[in-house]
Amino acid sequence: MPQTSPTLNVMIAAARKAARGLSRDFGEIENLQVSRKGPSDFASTADLKAEKTIYEELAKARPGYGFLMEERGAVDGTDKSHRWIVDPLDGTSNFLHGIPHFAVSIGLEREGVLVAGVVYNVVRDELFWAEKGAGAYLNDRRLRVAARTDMRDALIATGTPFHGKPGHSVFLREVERVIAQTAGVRRFGAASLDLAYVAAGRFDGFWERGLSAWDVSAGAVLVREAGGFVKEIDGGDFLQTGAVIAANDRLLPLLTKAVRGD
Repeated sequence: MPQTSPTLNVMIAAARKAARGLSRDFGEIENLQVSRKGPSDFASTADLKAEKTIYEELAKARPGYGFLMEERGAVDGTDKSHRWIVDPLDGTSNFLHGIPHFAVSIGLEREGVLVAGVVYNVVRDELFWAEKGAGAYLNDRRLRVAARTDMRDALIATGTPFHGKPGHSVFLREVERVIAQTAGVRRFGAASLDLAYVAAGRFDGFWERGLSAWDVSAGAVLVREAGGFVKEIDGGDFLQTGAVIAANDRLLPLLTKAVRGD
């Protein structure tokens, strides 16, 4: 593996430790699928255990750093310049249905700027990692975004608004426009992995609205360090609005135009 910084070593160790528990818990999901109660409560417990592991590991290694976590929310630290942004189980619906596509996502923000990210695909043992200015990697392989420039050749990922969330009609119009211009659209159910796949060139682009900072912080670093671009769909701050779009420099304006209907 290429040389990693002490900060990345801390992030990778925390992600792997949480993943060991998630992997064991995922092994029980198939049995729970046929129970009357179902696996939902079990998945929630697995999520909380993973977050606790990550919180303890990161707090021990970097005391004073703040946190923004899916379950705990914001935790202020004495060091106001650094903040961990954590999703301990991205792809919970996949997890609780026994679908092997979910990840641990850890991002680091310094002075309001995303500077490092780790996305760990637990079942496939794929570790995506990146640090600002140092490139993006999958395990020990350097990543570059795909070089396609024609929307007709592009495979694009997206996410559907969950039940109870607004935006379904907007999404349906967006996906209709994108499908009409591209080779296809995929919905895999884990935004951190969608962004990691853009960084790896597996997807040519990605867009989704209604996300949280912990869904996209690590993946955004990966895409940027792999030579791609991540922006807010309508021009704001995607960590605040949750409306994210990513691609290479040639496809990004074309994909943005298609999504927005410009």
